[in-house]
Amino acid sequence: MYLTEHFSLAELVASEMAARHGINNHPPNDVLANLRNILAPGLERVREALAHQAVLVPSGYRSRGLTAVVNGSRESAHILGLAADIICPRYGSPLEVCRAIVAAGIETDQIIHEGNWCHVAFPAPGAAARHETLTAHFTSGDTTYTPGFV
Repeated sequence: MYLTEHFSLAELVASEMAARHGINNHPPNDVLANLRNILAPGLERVREALAHQAVLVPSGYRSRGLTAVVNGSRESAHILGLAADIICPRYGSPLEVCRAIVAAGIETDQIIHEGNWCHVAFPAPGAAARHETLTAHFTSGDTTYTPGFV
């Protein structure tokens, strides 16, 4: 089932880690509404900003169980269906993708350069976009963040 022209529910909930661990990663109805009404349309705007190149989603929605397995934040926007980790090899590096999203002025809550991908999160219904830009640093099992893209 396609949620928008270029993004399907299957790709936004797909997870090799969930499959490997036997975790049900099917979203509840409120999260499905976020995937349909916020994340997929937001990713369409990102695709436009990236010269209409294919945007790949290594990680979209993550259930709480899956989030725990991947050591994600309990506050993760992935849990709410409001965030995706993306790459767009035909456009450029993950850092170039992050910068292009900012330059396009898309209403985002967070854009995080996470090395091998760009994390993009959209505001929850009724919330204002924070337009936060961060760079993640993965060291000794901990993740720290610095403002902006480094």
